[in-house]
Amino acid sequence: MTHTHVNAVEDDEPELLRDQFRQLLRYRTIIGAGIGIGLLGGVWFGVSNADTYVATSQVVLRAPVNDPFNPSISQDKTLNMGSERQTALSSSVAERAAQKLGWTGTLGKLQKDLQVTNPPQSQVLQFTYTADTPQAAADRANAVTRAYLDLRQKQWTDLRATMLAGQQKQLDEVAKKHDEKTKELDRMPDGAARDAEYGVKTNLLNRINELDARISQLKALDMSPGTIIRTASAPGYSDGPGLPMSLGLGALVGVALGLLAAWVRLVFDPAPRSAGDVARAVRAPVLGTLPRGATDVLLADEHTDARIAEEYRSVAFRLAYDQRFADRRRLLVVAPRGSNDAAVAVASHLAASFAETGKDVLLVEADLRDPTLAGRLRAHAAAAPRWSSPAETEEGGWPTRRRLTVDAGESGSFGLVPGERVRNVARALTAPRVTRMIAEADSPNSTVVVLAPPVLNYADALALVDRVDGVLIVCDPRGVHRTDLQRIRELIAGAGGTVLGAVVHTPGGRRAAKRSAATRSIGRRGSGDGRSRLPAQADADSEEFAAEPEQIILGDGSDTVALRSLRAENLRTGDIRAGDR
Repeated sequence: MTHTHVNAVEDDEPELLRDQFRQLLRYRTIIGAGIGIGLLGGVWFGVSNADTYVATSQVVLRAPVNDPFNPSISQDKTLNMGSERQTALSSSVAERAAQKLGWTGTLGKLQKDLQVTNPPQSQVLQFTYTADTPQAAADRANAVTRAYLDLRQKQWTDLRATMLAGQQKQLDEVAKKHDEKTKELDRMPDGAARDAEYGVKTNLLNRINELDARISQLKALDMSPGTIIRTASAPGYSDGPGLPMSLGLGALVGVALGLLAAWVRLVFDPAPRSAGDVARAVRAPVLGTLPRGATDVLLADEHTDARIAEEYRSVAFRLAYDQRFADRRRLLVVAPRGSNDAAVAVASHLAASFAETGKDVLLVEADLRDPTLAGRLRAHAAAAPRWSSPAETEEGGWPTRRRLTVDAGESGSFGLVPGERVRNVARALTAPRVTRMIAEADSPNSTVVVLAPPVLNYADALALVDRVDGVLIVCDPRGVHRTDLQRIRELIAGAGGTVLGAVVHTPGGRRAAKRSAATRSIGRRGSGDGRSRLPAQADADSEEFAAEPEQIILGDGSDTVALRSLRAENLRTGDIRAGDR
């Protein structure tokens, strides 16, 4: 059991981060689903890459030059590595590789598993091929590499052949003119004209020599496009990360995915996921966090876990030392909406805790729509009526002069004013006699705990706010929205009340839910026929305290017994008490 006391102040940023992380851990299902998805992805990735092998070959490219040792020739300016990489990935290279491999599939399938990269600041092309078997990867990488080199060599050779053909054609034309000019000079006599023609012949000869030199240079070029510096070999292991590493990576990705999904769920979750959220919504401290099953029964001595009683005592202790409550000791216990079982349990336990400290406690059931406390607590008629105000025959309705005493076991006993069905709830709650009854807390050593229906279901609690010193909100953080708590605080403040704090609880199991439903059903039957009955699950030892009203013997003869008039509204509602018969 955790005693949680959260001050309604702005927490520092580290505390908010820790609180948010604790809230994320509440979404264990979402986080678990993310981890499961990550593990499944890791298994798929590990299995799909279990038989994947990668072979790599490398080629250093070069351009045809006359003198490869000439430092003035820059290879990086001669070669465009981007164009060379595109050429290596072209369909022309793939066709040549397919011919070498005897490939029967499509070229696209052969190119799909090929990667060609160029390391920065280099004239190196790296061919990487991925295949299902080591040997296939090596063979295809080598075939593609050789096909690329063959294609580039063919391109350079074809270019040289074209240039040689052009140069040879020019040489033939110039040689023909030279021969013609030689024959012409042989027929010409000596003189100035012959000397001029002789100069033309000399120019033609120089041209012939120049063309011969170019043709010789082209023929002397080394047409090798590059050198294979790394031949692909069959890899000895798979390229995949392996199943263990894939599972590890999948788990990490799954955790990240789960936390992200939980964070998104937390952002859009309207329910307060922690005591801090409740405190910020109601702007009051959380006085206690009840363990699971703490609201299943109404008295502490009926719990098998002593921690539950201690938690209720700690809540009562914190209230007792709250100056806003300690001066007049009037407390209104309410729930936000829905079932009122948790508020009923908290009110009865607080009454027992205050009685244990020696206080004269009066528990007032202001739920006049579905009153059940008289049939759910070990209540019997009080030996001496505590209702001291004179009877007002002109006023009818609740509260009547009937008072019960609840035996809380080792904690002692406290008074109970049970609720009754009335025709006009608002008029009954605002009657002067209710004000006088709640004012009993002004007496020394007395405390009044008022139980009202859920605030957002009915406005009954707001009619009592101005007559109590503070309001205690009982809520299940997972069953209420932050906006509901903020609205309750605004309604209470608007009615002139003060929220002293909140008590958060966790619903019990299915057995507790069934027992609560059975209890409510029995309580409704008891309020309809005037009988107060215990739930079927109550212990046999508590049955002696469940005396029905018509069987109660009021006092020992010293009490004054008077006839009372039968009210017409009780006939219409079917609520005929024993004292009215």
